[in-house]
Amino acid sequence: MSENLDLSFEEAYSRLEKILEKLSAESISLDLSLKLYEEADKLMSVCNNKLSEAEQKIEILMKNRSGELSVDENGNPLTQPFSAVFSKEISS
Repeated sequence: MSENLDLSFEEAYSRLEKILEKLSAESISLDLSLKLYEEADKLMSVCNNKLSEAEQKIEILMKNRSGELSVDENGNPLTQPFSAVFSKEISS
């Protein structure tokens, strides 16, 4: 299962969907169910990590005109959904 760590987000998500289909559509043994559940748990972790990395990259890119990171009153980076950032870039 350690090979799952090298998967792209799309590959991990696709494998996760296949596991969920198998668990819900087939009558499988308890042992196989546990193995698939463990693999699914690792895949969810991979997907979550990939999404967190993408969010951090977007935060880095969201800077104000002076080149400083835009922050809120608590010092937290301001973020926008990726679609808002993308549509803003296209319209510029």
